[in-house]
Amino acid sequence: MLDHRRARASRQGGISRRSFFKTGVVAASAAATVGVLAGCTNSAQDAGDTAEPVDVSEDTGTSILDTFASVDLPYSASNEWTLPLGNVLHPAEGVWLPVTTAGAFANPMVVASALSTSSGELKEVVAKAVTGTTTSVIYSVACSDSVYAWVELDVITRRWSLFASAFSNGALTGEIQTLWQADSDWDPAPVACSGTSVIWQVQPSASGSKTAESSYCYLWTVGSSDAHAVVESPGRFATSPTICGNWVVLAPRVRASEGTYYGVTAYAIDDGLQTRVDQLVMPASVRPFRACRMGEKFVVSVAANYSSGGLLGKMGTYIGASDGSDVLYLAREPFECAAAGKGGVYFIKSRSSYIVANVNDQTYSVLSSVDRSVDYGEYPARVGECDTFVTFSSVKDATTGYPASVIVRTFPL
Repeated sequence: MLDHRRARASRQGGISRRSFFKTGVVAASAAATVGVLAGCTNSAQDAGDTAEPVDVSEDTGTSILDTFASVDLPYSASNEWTLPLGNVLHPAEGVWLPVTTAGAFANPMVVASALSTSSGELKEVVAKAVTGTTTSVIYSVACSDSVYAWVELDVITRRWSLFASAFSNGALTGEIQTLWQADSDWDPAPVACSGTSVIWQVQPSASGSKTAESSYCYLWTVGSSDAHAVVESPGRFATSPTICGNWVVLAPRVRASEGTYYGVTAYAIDDGLQTRVDQLVMPASVRPFRACRMGEKFVVSVAANYSSGGLLGKMGTYIGASDGSDVLYLAREPFECAAAGKGGVYFIKSRSSYIVANVNDQTYSVLSSVDRSVDYGEYPARVGECDTFVTFSSVKDATTGYPASVIVRTFPL
């Protein structure tokens, strides 16, 4: 569990192994076997020098459903695979997608897996929680084609740990590293992977005793002995880290002295998030639900209606530049995951289907869910720019009406 006063001090130098966790907190037994990182170094960017909040009047945006022409879906599935019931895919950038798989028995309850989007092969990656306690489960997973990361959670104490390892061809290829450990005062870390890097957020739980603490985004690269604090938020981040091609998109609190503002911000991955590429500051008190950046446009969803904030204060998904110009919107309740697509084509989740908006020819189409999956939903396993869109859904048996399998579909763009 990080002492954030020490984290701030770390801008002037590295944190020693002893100060990495708060004095008096004993690391889980796995830390001794897999090695806690030596320290947390580097300077975290803070909320200074941010853009002005965007004000988009309600009559200046363009409604996709009201303005674009409806056409037949121009995409068809190139692959369709059936997986056992209990597999849940998570968005990733590469050929391999991270998967949480229901264990065959009560222990382990969850297995960490990976699915190849080229062959449909599902491989077991982590067979059981490495923390070794009977009450620990694999809580979430993330991967690229070169690194695999997972969070383990003790379901009784709510303590959690973040682990990672080099990864290739569906298997761990390096020593397992313990990247973080914390107690219930801190939320289990939202994690994303890109290339050989793991990016995660440490933020106070909304119901814990550390609600006044700042949140931090960290980066670790395979082969490194240190994690780096790269972005500081004076409060909780609004969204999880989202990998979007060469960028990662975060939504820290900004302009904290002026009120509650969130800055949807794209950072360059190739220099360790030291370069802020672009930023869209939401209207006061408007919290983004999901966000990504595709091309020169941000795609931001808002999951509630606010009494102020203009167009961006209304429930829906918005596509536009960081200055609020040329905003397109889909006035429907957003669902899990940010949009995905390529070259001006956006796949936006909408209840049991996707709206596929093409800004190049001003058309939209509907990608419907697999038959008998509507009760459980179909969800995307891609976010941001991608060459292949991937969806998965739990489907019911036609004869019994009970959920029976998971269908994965891929759509080349």
